[in-house]
Amino acid sequence: MLSEQSAATVRATLPAVGAAIGEITERFYAKLFDAHPELLRDLFNRGNQASGAQKQALAGSIAGFATYLVNNPDQRPDVMLHRIAHKHASLGIVPEQYPIVHEHLFAAIAEVLGDAVTEEVAAAWTEVYWLMANALIAIEKRLYAQSEQTGWREWKVVERVEETADVATFKLRPADDGPVPGYRAGQYVSVGVTLADGARQIRQYSLTAAPGSPERQFAVKRVTGDATTPDGEVSNHLHAHVREGDVLQLSAPYGDLVLEDTDAPLLLASAGIGVTPMVAMLEQLALAGHSAPVAVVHADRSPASHALRTDHAAYAAKLPQAETAFFYEQYDEDAAGYGRPGLVDLADVDVAPGTQAYLCGPLPFMRAVREQLIAKGVAPADIHYEVFGPDLWLVQAAA
Repeated sequence: MLSEQSAATVRATLPAVGAAIGEITERFYAKLFDAHPELLRDLFNRGNQASGAQKQALAGSIAGFATYLVNNPDQRPDVMLHRIAHKHASLGIVPEQYPIVHEHLFAAIAEVLGDAVTEEVAAAWTEVYWLMANALIAIEKRLYAQSEQTGWREWKVVERVEETADVATFKLRPADDGPVPGYRAGQYVSVGVTLADGARQIRQYSLTAAPGSPERQFAVKRVTGDATTPDGEVSNHLHAHVREGDVLQLSAPYGDLVLEDTDAPLLLASAGIGVTPMVAMLEQLALAGHSAPVAVVHADRSPASHALRTDHAAYAAKLPQAETAFFYEQYDEDAAGYGRPGLVDLADVDVAPGTQAYLCGPLPFMRAVREQLIAKGVAPADIHYEVFGPDLWLVQAAA
């Protein structure tokens, strides 16, 4: 809980901090990486730094957390905190790193806002920071304790499957031949690789097999950049260099977009490589004999670019009340009788009362699906989602 005095100060200064938060985070990262270049080299996603996505996410999370505290003094935004904590745990974040962030973040705040940062203002925003930081530390501690693995573990690639021109599946077993800990359908692992320039970069990939598999299995889409976004460093490295017999470092599984034990009707909606957690969920549902209605929705450029399409359709076909609706922007004879033309339209997709919805894909896609689901009577609290990369949607929702 934010103290009454700090709440009043934060409420009064939130417009000024919010207006400058973009510049604050820009200077924060510059100061942080100048003092600790190893963090950019070996921990932070350099692609997200280059595109500005990580800066936006940090700015949004701080402003969103502070706004939530002053608007809801007896609560905290646990959904946002748990989402961030899962990502932090997959990266191996430790409590000792939070004072480092505090030091450089508040130096940036003082530099940008100048004389407006009085002793009272600094104390209030310090309280906000440590309320958020200590909450994350506590959640991360529980996640580490629950995990059957701490730190990194080596896994050997036992098979590589070319799913599409830009997507490859990697199947791995423990290099030490030890046991394979469990996980939940929808979770991801972090994969750490050493690049040509010596940097160790980390990325998260959703597991694509149902829990109980003797292997870790994930699909990687080769990320091609554009004028504002660089090529994906890790995805291109995996595609170009990793073959059967190679060894990768994997974290324990994390992630909070998971199938709950429920007999409720479900809707699993994905776009592009967002199909990966949905395939694991569908396989789990098929193995469990899920008998309630399941609507399986997917959007892609074309059938040829629809990664894991065969598994996607096959697992759905094993469910007694499943309906598939695959939408393709490039609709040709290959799609005839199998998919539908255009963007996702749920108008004639049966969404049963009490449906729990799971979404994964680009933000515009998920926003469009969410709006259509709410229009069909699905409760907002029953719509769950996963974002690959910094979660700009979540921090906006928490504000």
